[in-house]
Amino acid sequence: MGCGASSPMPICNLPNERSSLLPTSSTTLNQQLDLNQNPKRDRSRIVVPLDELVQNFLLVWLDEKFDESVDDYGHSIKQLRRTVNKIETFCETDECIEYILQLQNQKILLIISGALCETVVPRVHNMTQLYSIYVFCQKKEKYEEWAKQWSKVKGIFTEIIPICDAVRQSARQCDEDSVPIGSEIEPSFMYTQLFKEIILTIDFDKTKEVKELVEYAHIKEKTLPPNHPDLASFYNNIGAVYRNMGEYSKALTYYEKDLEITLKALPPNHPYFAGSYNNIGLVYDNMGEYSKALSSYERSLEIRKIALPPNHPDLASSYNNIGSVYDNMGEYSKALSSYERSLEIQKIALPSNHPDLAASYNNIGSVYHNMGEYSKALSSHERSLEIKKIALP
Repeated sequence: MGCGASSPMPICNLPNERSSLLPTSSTTLNQQLDLNQNPKRDRSRIVVPLDELVQNFLLVWLDEKFDESVDDYGHSIKQLRRTVNKIETFCETDECIEYILQLQNQKILLIISGALCETVVPRVHNMTQLYSIYVFCQKKEKYEEWAKQWSKVKGIFTEIIPICDAVRQSARQCDEDSVPIGSEIEPSFMYTQLFKEIILTIDFDKTKEVKELVEYAHIKEKTLPPNHPDLASFYNNIGAVYRNMGEYSKALTYYEKDLEITLKALPPNHPYFAGSYNNIGLVYDNMGEYSKALSSYERSLEIRKIALPPNHPDLASSYNNIGSVYDNMGEYSKALSSYERSLEIQKIALPSNHPDLAASYNNIGSVYHNMGEYSKALSSHERSLEIKKIALP
């Protein structure tokens, strides 16, 4: 997420941002890539063995009371190791966070106890290497409302062993029962979603990936109503792949199809739209169409202000992205104001030596450099370096 002196870097945090799905139905979760549909009905699906999916991930479990010699913990770890090869456990919060910070090129799944989730999640949520968070607690209802603030929190669970079983089973089986909009997602659906999201992180032939996704979307276009949420989910993921390939006009087409459908399916200020507008802004930003990028980023920010707490890290990301556009447009005073607002939020929401703070100081330094205020630029770049020395290898 770091940014060079002449090229500020926009940040992405929400759907597609995380190649995510619409929170609308089990069909959306179970058919996004339709990994497990009957092969006789669909031969165009992407098939990736479960072992290949999970080997790219590291599972981290943080619990102050963790003790593998205790039967419950020990048995749970044995169950998890049948699914995920790499597991690290921690009792100390700072030790766990320091460990995660060092793994810049790793995809991490985090299981965290209910006792720690409210203090730790704000500190780690915006780390790019952290893929998903699962809260393990005794009272699920205590954290359900809180969890809505954090897009990477995929579920709250009171039993660990059924979750372990769901991880294995849901990668192979899809329940096709429909779940109404707004209903709670069962753990088996959540893990089906997880493994299908993992597919989009696998580094294989992107051309083949797009071709198969588009072909499958065309099949669904013929079998589903024109504004069905599942179509939006497909379009969103196709847009993500095209964006990663640098084919921005195609990415924009699919992101806009996604938005067109979801605007009819969800309330106007639903948090999903913040990610959608942000994704569109990213594409326009990459295309050099800065006024359109700015408009999309600002709409994303408006929604996040309504949907999220005032110092949520995703707000910092929005301000950063707006600052990057102003920077590219040469409007340095506005860029500076946005970058500084982003930094203010990060100072509250993140640990003092979080890499995102280093990126913000670097961006501020680049603006001062472009404005010719070299002493201020030097000060900001030196502060960025101080943080990087602590946070990075």
